[in-house]
Amino acid sequence: MTRVVPLEQAGEEKLYGAKAVGLGDAARAGLPVPPGVALAGDLTDAVAAGKPDAIEQVLEATRTLTGPLAVRSSVVDEDGAAASFAGQHLTLLNVPSRDDIAAAVRQIWWSANSDSAITYRQRVGLFDRPSVGVVVQALLDPDVAGVMFTKNPINGSDERLIEASWGLGEAVVAARVIPDHFRVQRDGKVLERTAGLKKIAIRSVANGGTVEKDVDAALVEALCLDDDQLRVLNDLALRCEHVYGPDRDIEWAYADGKLFLLQCRAMTQPSASRPKLAPSERPAEVVEAVPLFAGLSEDDVAQIAGMFKERRFAAGETITKEGVGAAAFYVIESGEASVSVRGKSVRTLSRGDYFGEVALIDEGARSATVTATTDLLCHGLSYWEFRPLVQTNSTIGWNLLKTLARRLRSAEE
Repeated sequence: MTRVVPLEQAGEEKLYGAKAVGLGDAARAGLPVPPGVALAGDLTDAVAAGKPDAIEQVLEATRTLTGPLAVRSSVVDEDGAAASFAGQHLTLLNVPSRDDIAAAVRQIWWSANSDSAITYRQRVGLFDRPSVGVVVQALLDPDVAGVMFTKNPINGSDERLIEASWGLGEAVVAARVIPDHFRVQRDGKVLERTAGLKKIAIRSVANGGTVEKDVDAALVEALCLDDDQLRVLNDLALRCEHVYGPDRDIEWAYADGKLFLLQCRAMTQPSASRPKLAPSERPAEVVEAVPLFAGLSEDDVAQIAGMFKERRFAAGETITKEGVGAAAFYVIESGEASVSVRGKSVRTLSRGDYFGEVALIDEGARSATVTATTDLLCHGLSYWEFRPLVQTNSTIGWNLLKTLARRLRSAEE
């Protein structure tokens, strides 16, 4: 199996995820897709874990992608007709260079294994571990971008519904503006043109990431698509329906006068920048310092350390929230965090402290809110890795029982 391929070769959804395969279908059909590559889920796991050979494999595969990049999640079951993970899985725009891809992939891996994403998976009946594919593409600098539904999602009419704004389409997707609104018949006749209120545009910045910029006053309420552009969008809708089938949700962008397809998925049926810390250690020393893993052999410690994945939080960022479903167990390498219960601060966590194990065991909600008080570097195990670890290692299981017993005794006192 090839673990990273050009988009036009991404054809197996169970390996590369729905988004990558959808873009692969578009590329094979000659649709205007920005160039890029697809990473299989197991390669994403390895890159997120910091495996040098995996990172080198991705760097080699992306050597022809110059300039800033867009790095997007492509989880195997993220965008079907029954459930949309929009807002759950991360998209990173304007990743400055290939050297920054590994860090971007790690962030995306964690977004698919976050409390909110895992809770959403369970709510829609998905109880298996997510396979996190990733798409890396050349980033466009669009004049205008947005979304298009090939069928009106509000009333089911056989017409295109298009929403558009200046700059990157994230302004529309993230509801940062009131976008222009268009309705277009299948034959191309424009049924409605309604100007929105587009006070800001999201633009790329030179050192990576994006920024909101004020829109010129003359453009705030000016329509950002003309009839020729609407005609080309309608043609794209027809081509997408031919390739993918009816009822499509399309993300698109106009850059340098050319229309590009960014994503095409099934319509769902109704029913901050990271801190720059010092490079992480391998987590073996951190693991050894945790009482939960006391008494393990050197080989066991090495095996467990290899399962942990680095995660960074900015000062003030909420790591876990009381009452929310649980997805991960964390060990702190550096920095501090505060623990609060029902709004009252009860404890400060620092290097070697760990949290999140109780909710992973009883499948209940988080019992406390944990907030980073400084920039925080953690190593985490997801729900899918933590439970088998406890079930198959009696020493860890016994240490866990002792830890919980101490907490119970303390609570009773």
